[in-house]
Formats: sequence, C-alpha cells, structure tokens
Amino acid sequence: MRVLLVEDDLMIGEAVASVLRDASYAVDWVCDGQTALASIETQVYDVVLLDLGLPKRDGLDVLHTVRASMNPVPLVVITARDTVEDRVRGLDGGADDYVLKPFEMTELLARMRAVMRRRGGQAAPVMTNGTLSLDPATREAVVNGQATRLSGREFSLLQALMIRPGAILSRAELEDRIYGWNEEVESNAVEFIIYSLRKKLGSDAIRNVRGVGWMVSKEG
Repeated sequence: MRVLLVEDDLMIGEAVASVLRDASYAVDWVCDGQTALASIETQVYDVVLLDLGLPKRDGLDVLHTVRASMNPVPLVVITARDTVEDRVRGLDGGADDYVLKPFEMTELLARMRAVMRRRGGQAAPVMTNGTLSLDPATREAVVNGQATRLSGREFSLLQALMIRPGAILSRAELEDRIYGWNEEVESNAVEFIIYSLRKKLGSDAIRNVRGVGWMVSKEG
C-alpha cells in the first residue's frame, strides 16, 4: 500500500518513513505543500499523512484544495498545532483524523488502518476476478471461500495486477507499486513476492509471460 508523507522536519520525516517501510508500506516523502498537491494529482495513494506547518503552501491549504477537487483519499493530519480551534479547522476542512505531535508510531499506524477501513467502502471496493477476491479494507485475498491475510507489498502487487486482469505488467511497473520514491529496490523482490503469493493463493494465481512480465488471467 502506498503512503504520501508530507513533512518538512527531516528528523521526524526520516523516523516516520522508516517505520512505515518496516510495516511494508511504500512511502513517498515530500517536504512542502506545493509538491504534495502535485503528488496527489499524479499518483494514487492509500493514505496521506499531512503536516500543517509547511513551506510554499500551508497544510490546511493543501487539505482544502484536495477536498475541493473531490479527491476521497484518506488523509491524516500530523501536527504540533494543538488548540481546539486548530483541530476543528482540520477536521471540518476534510481531515479523516487529527494526530498531535509527539505521537507513538504504533498509534499512528492504528489510526491509519482505521481511516482506511472507514474510507474503504467509498474509495476501494472489493475486487473480484473469478474465484479470487481482494479486499483493500482488510488486505485479505479470498480464494474459493478461503481468506488469506497479505503483507503490504503482497497486497500492493496483487492489487496492481487485479486492477487490470488480463494485462501484462512489467517488472518496472510492479516495482513502482511496491516501492516509494528514492527507495532502494531489492534484487528479485518482485519474484519473491510473486512466489509468496502463489504459495498462499495457488500456483495458477499469477502467470508469468517470459521476458515481458506477469498477469492475472481475466476470468468470468
């Protein structure tokens, strides 16, 4: 699953990005409001973590612009602005949650999961292809009625394939789904994740087209 982290404090940004990657999220980290808006316009994110005190464009301005464009992306404000008025402005402005700094990463991760579950029914319906279903809200794949929990990268890769069943996705396209910007790509990561998915879902779940890429066959 892909997260946009908007944070201009380098120490906080590095710490949050590291924990998110350890939790198997692909992380795109930007440091100003203008770049954040450009990223949201060009990339699909499962959740946005948004600081408010940003250079170039304030976080509240970013929030209002995103919601004015009718973009339903789950959005969690992370900020030191702690007055009741600040919290009301953030939530009324369209934030799904408002987390005060300093925060515990375990709590932030839980709040992210809760926000994505609440938004799941609106923005991410269950995907079904033949006997295989994928639920973005729970990160579960269901094959012939049997539910299997997926890791973050397993989910992201399978989701990319199921969005376009029958289409072949290259290694580069799949790497783009499971890694954030400037994140080092591990050798054979795609093959390892596909191997793991086949163990969980069956050897025929994902087809390899030699020299081209991988696909989920279109069924039904």
